[in-house]
Amino acid sequence: MRDFESVLAAARDGDEAAFVALFRSVQPALLRYLTTLGGPVAEDAAAETWVSVVKGLTRFAGDEHGFRAWVFTIGHARLRDAQRTAYRAPVPVDAHTELADRPSADDVLESVGELLTTEAALRLIARLPRDQAEAVLLRHVAGLDVARVAEVMGKRPGAVRVATHRGLRRLAALYEHVGPAQPAEGPDAGCNALGTRIDD
Repeated sequence: MRDFESVLAAARDGDEAAFVALFRSVQPALLRYLTTLGGPVAEDAAAETWVSVVKGLTRFAGDEHGFRAWVFTIGHARLRDAQRTAYRAPVPVDAHTELADRPSADDVLESVGELLTTEAALRLIARLPRDQAEAVLLRHVAGLDVARVAEVMGKRPGAVRVATHRGLRRLAALYEHVGPAQPAEGPDAGCNALGTRIDD
């Protein structure tokens, strides 16, 4: 965003256009994050996130990257609140149908990285263990650095790196191996059975 500080100052002063600019700079990635982790409660969590942002905007201090991390921290909390009151299981997805054109084994990790913002990849990410899914989303969809992801998740940076690495490896294995004869079901489906070993 050009001249973030001026836009932020204008939004604090009640400039609607400035707030819309802030909203548009974060909302697409925020909604992907919330939808992947929260499914049916994502939109409510997003709405509550922005209510909290409006209320706390005058107290925020930081740059554009800090603003994104702040919004995602609020989103993380609002999602947990929403899930405590209305949790639903994710809908199973046929990964073979969603990802019909699969790459060869030698470039699967690179291809997974390129697909992280697609709907099909987001559905696969939702099958990862929660900490891995959240780390992958915050690093590669939200674009936060490790330190800020650690703040959002309440973990140490080293734990974030491990969760991200393991999540990408599991995602790559799921992406490469799931076929129409053995559709994955649930967050860990296709992962343990593949015997993927992560050497930290």
